[in-house]
Amino acid sequence: MSKEIGTLSDLRLNARQARILEVLRREHVLAVTHLAEILEVSGETIRRDLRLLGAKGLVEKSHGNVRWRDRSEDQPLQRRMLDNMASKKAIAAAIADEISDGESIFIDTGSTNIYVAQALKGRRHLTVVTNSAPIAQHLLTGEGSKVYLAGGELRADDSAAFGPAAIAFLQQFMVKTAIISASGLDANLGVMDNHLCEAEVSRSVLGHCERVIVGVDHTKFERRCLVSAVELGDIDLLVTDTQPGGDLAAALEAADVQVLLAEPH
Repeated sequence: MSKEIGTLSDLRLNARQARILEVLRREHVLAVTHLAEILEVSGETIRRDLRLLGAKGLVEKSHGNVRWRDRSEDQPLQRRMLDNMASKKAIAAAIADEISDGESIFIDTGSTNIYVAQALKGRRHLTVVTNSAPIAQHLLTGEGSKVYLAGGELRADDSAAFGPAAIAFLQQFMVKTAIISASGLDANLGVMDNHLCEAEVSRSVLGHCERVIVGVDHTKFERRCLVSAVELGDIDLLVTDTQPGGDLAAALEAADVQVLLAEPH
């Protein structure tokens, strides 16, 4: 497993610190005083947060400014884990609350789902089926839990397995809950992904679970990606940070999808 993936998933930042990272990723460099104004906190508070973030190697501070630290070794998944971090962690915690001790689950790769795996660490006697090496690593430590990791062609971005071998492995199992990630959620096309291999994995487990949970933040609403993966009618529970509106809300209601709001604290 990539050392950086493990580091980012274990950052344990609060919502304000996650917001600092989001602002700096967008603006790249800001005066510390301006950053404090944006977040509506005191200079002392912002400096304390920046010391912590600097110690983790995420930002650089000099001459009254703070800069997002560009790192050539960053991979796309690692950067996505910093996008809307507070919302993703809230969604992950809500999904984890839906999972009971002793339950069997499938969980695919994705930034939100790595946070789900982190939130599930306290569960006992889980049976976990996944195509993600980082997710398997997180859930190996659960008391009495069993983890089954699919083989196949590994993707460098997220250490996840795809292809016919991975799908054949996953389809051997029948689980209670499938937790599926998404790159987009469209009123007409449902759950969408940017890569065919991701969509194929999502589709492969639909007939091998009793319920499907999809966790997405509001930035995925009405976003059309390359491949349609799962129809809205196949989703039992959508966990998100904002109430969907417009055509998406109507389509979710027509498909009888339960929507659970998980607002970041």
